[in-house]
Amino acid sequence: MLMKKIASAGNRGNRVRSDCFIEIELKSSGGLSIDLKSKVAKIFGKAIRAQIEELTEFYGVKHASVYMEDSGALPFVIYARLECAIQQLIQSEKEFLPDIIPENLSISSRERLRQSRLYLPGNTPSMMINAGIHEPNGIILDLEDSVAPSKKDEARFLVRNALCQVNFYGAERMVRINQLPLGLKDAELLSPHAVQLFLVPKCENPKEIIELEKIVQSTLKKHNIKREIYFMPIIESALGVENAFLIAGASKNVVAMAIGLEDYTADLGVARTPTGEESLYARTRMVNACKAAGIQAIDSVFSDVADMDALRMNVSISKSIGFEGMGCIHPRQIEVIHQEFQPGKEEIEKAKLIVNAFEEAQKKGLGVVALGSKMIDAPVVKRAQRIIDQINK
Repeated sequence: MLMKKIASAGNRGNRVRSDCFIEIELKSSGGLSIDLKSKVAKIFGKAIRAQIEELTEFYGVKHASVYMEDSGALPFVIYARLECAIQQLIQSEKEFLPDIIPENLSISSRERLRQSRLYLPGNTPSMMINAGIHEPNGIILDLEDSVAPSKKDEARFLVRNALCQVNFYGAERMVRINQLPLGLKDAELLSPHAVQLFLVPKCENPKEIIELEKIVQSTLKKHNIKREIYFMPIIESALGVENAFLIAGASKNVVAMAIGLEDYTADLGVARTPTGEESLYARTRMVNACKAAGIQAIDSVFSDVADMDALRMNVSISKSIGFEGMGCIHPRQIEVIHQEFQPGKEEIEKAKLIVNAFEEAQKKGLGVVALGSKMIDAPVVKRAQRIIDQINK
């Protein structure tokens, strides 16, 4: 059904890089006209026009005027922007899907290392393109707080294409969806397209995770896709803290849980301080919930991107409480976080003893693994192996 005749998507302006702004107006006749403004039109103009023609033909748009301001956009960005604009006009159920590049097919798992996760605004392609070279454990394409309400739809298309087309150099591909129920729309669109983990913001109730899992599983089944998509609820309120253990156990695909201290302290009505006394109860309670549920505990981001000494101290405290990772809002934080979360000498020696005891028991065909007088179960062995894997990287 035709809703309107003019629509636009994308960003423009002197400071915009690796992006484009596209406006399309449907016509009753006259065929397709393209007005392209680009500094690289002489080199890439023909290819850009071919993209526009390909996508309009895919959606059956025969008569339209397309205006495009190009600021160095890559093909996956151009397709996302134009598709969003066209979908506003014709509301088709068809999707113009980019190929998934082989480099993006890294393996995810429950036990995967998640010491660092780098947040990137979901509607800013310039920050996505080279993010993987900083080697975070995970890259989060954010659809929530960093995206203006009026830009949510176009960010979904861009994030979908980025998941498929951008080489993140082995980082786990994560998306922070919007707070439910809006986040269900994000999950439905993105689940078939190379996402490995959804972060669930402001989670307060296990029912949210159950609802999300139903959407994800039904979408994967619809597309005949057999793979796991993991969940990381973010606890950001007093109610969320009190329900942390229930949330952690709401689905087998909950592999980690994070805490968001900016919103949590706001919910308490107190200021967030560098020493963190105001959030100590919430952080320790959440860590305990994670350990009890057998999942990873991930700390909040550290907002002062210029103070590396303060970050180092913060990570040290975080690790001492029991956290296994932390969020990053700037690439320069990644190295410090990795250094401070590295296992100490005693941890390494204990891990080696556990793994060696397990291997010896396996060789002897024993069903029970013991280290001294203590029995060792499978999760303990996995954790020990993960510590050894860290030091071997």
